[in-house]
Amino acid sequence: MRKTFILATSAIFLATLVFPSIIKADAEIPKAHETLTMRVTAYSSSVDETDDTPFVTASGMRVRDGIVATNVLPFGTKVKIQALFGNKIFIVEDRMNHRMKNGIDIWMPTKSAALRFGVSRAEVTVITDTKLSLK
Repeated sequence: MRKTFILATSAIFLATLVFPSIIKADAEIPKAHETLTMRVTAYSSSVDETDDTPFVTASGMRVRDGIVATNVLPFGTKVKIQALFGNKIFIVEDRMNHRMKNGIDIWMPTKSAALRFGVSRAEVTVITDTKLSLK
């Protein structure tokens, strides 16, 4: 348990070093129930789409159904993409390439599923307050 905590804490610390400009303390952070129109894509746990640890997210969590990557919202933010997934709740646990400014990437279990999903434009509703905690 302690090793997992240290690993997760280290991953989050490293993510803040690698992505310092993604979310700034003075940035305008969407509030609960705010809707953002975003480019929606999908990714899988393959080395050619990620880094050398494809099953570990930027927040230090293991990939699983319901994980999304975005550079717009802080880790732990819960969102819905109702037009594409109904009432399914996703949680932000990963990051995209720093060039991606207004997108959200849905984790899929296989590369073929991610490719079949393709690219969409949809409203993403924030369902939890996204207050930054610097503790």
